[in-house]
Amino acid sequence: MKPANSLKSPKVAIHTHGCKLNQADSQSLAQKFQQAGFTVVRAAAQADVVVLNSCTVTANSDSKARQYLRRARRNNPDALVVVTGCYAQRAKDEPSVMESASLVLDNRDKPTLVSTVANKLNVAAGPSVQNQPEATLGRSRAMVKIQEGCDQVCAYCIVPKVRGRERSIPPGEIIAEINSRANSGCREAVLTGTQLGTYGFDFSEIDLPELLRRVLAETSIDRLRVSSLQAQEITPELLDLWKDPRLCPHFHIPLQSGSDAILRSMRRRYDTAWFAATVNLVREKFPDAGITTDLIVGFPGEGVREFAESYSFAASIGFSDMHVFPYSIRPGTSAAYFYGQVAVDQKKERTREMLELAAAAVREFRSRTLGQTRPVLWEPAKGKDSSEVWSGLTDNYLRVRAKDSRNLGNVITDTRLTGLDGDWVAGEVV
Repeated sequence: MKPANSLKSPKVAIHTHGCKLNQADSQSLAQKFQQAGFTVVRAAAQADVVVLNSCTVTANSDSKARQYLRRARRNNPDALVVVTGCYAQRAKDEPSVMESASLVLDNRDKPTLVSTVANKLNVAAGPSVQNQPEATLGRSRAMVKIQEGCDQVCAYCIVPKVRGRERSIPPGEIIAEINSRANSGCREAVLTGTQLGTYGFDFSEIDLPELLRRVLAETSIDRLRVSSLQAQEITPELLDLWKDPRLCPHFHIPLQSGSDAILRSMRRRYDTAWFAATVNLVREKFPDAGITTDLIVGFPGEGVREFAESYSFAASIGFSDMHVFPYSIRPGTSAAYFYGQVAVDQKKERTREMLELAAAAVREFRSRTLGQTRPVLWEPAKGKDSSEVWSGLTDNYLRVRAKDSRNLGNVITDTRLTGLDGDWVAGEVV
């Protein structure tokens, strides 16, 4: 580690794995580091401090965390390497973590992480004169945490153990955060949490619909997106709020399985009939809405019949995108002890089949949108040959690419969707 007295304005790089809730935490950490006099940079190799905000939702998430920590230590041996987040919460005493990380700070330590790092480096806290870097803080889109933890305790899920019980962020803090980000240039706020539909259960006289009403009335943000809702949480009253065009018509509704038997075993709080009715309710009000989902393949007890049911039901819904995960045993969850664990080769084959279905669903949804004109929030495209090429998201969560000589960075424009371009939809700014 570099001598503390040589670090006048130490550089910190923050790398994020996992969900939008982690992205919100990382954006908050970046702001706090800047306020403490650090300079936030993108490249870990150039940093005095490297922070990994980790995920542990699957075994692959754990593997990615270990690989990143080893790479960070190898590429920047003098840096203070800090691991936080859900993997740090679950596996803080694992030797592989201790070997690579200088500090292991779990989710409960996040509020004091910046001060802990500053004290470790003997850095006197003070305001930074650096501008907020778009790559870390997200100039265009702000992830705003409104809720933390989960009381649902699904059979497969480690989140209640690593995020704790459900608790809501006070509405005044949420509104102040959104206004602050809007004033700094953000055009879209994404409301994040583990169980957004239960927001406000621990307060009096507020729930998610009322929070959305207040955000729409008391903030100046151009676009508002709700990151995820459970099928049983979507009601006509809630959907009525989407009549305001600032609310993006994109609904991420986790399915997890299309087999009722597996849903019961997972301890989900809906069945396929309820899920289908929810999707129909959304489409009746918003025919062009993007409806995305999460789906687990190979859950214990999933035989040939149950997988066929899940595949058939997912196909019947016609999602605009599907995130497919092979079931992964998580230590401490009840499903880890269930009979009927599915063989690895069977999970791989079923995952492949479901991913092919997902790809077909994505193509079909994108094809149906061609010819439409939708608002897109733009940012510079990444990669080679990206000069004058812009990428962005429509309100209904389509990824669009367009070529334009004007500076469209952080601008929302009406855009005509003209064709399919690999993983993108080609667009033409109107």
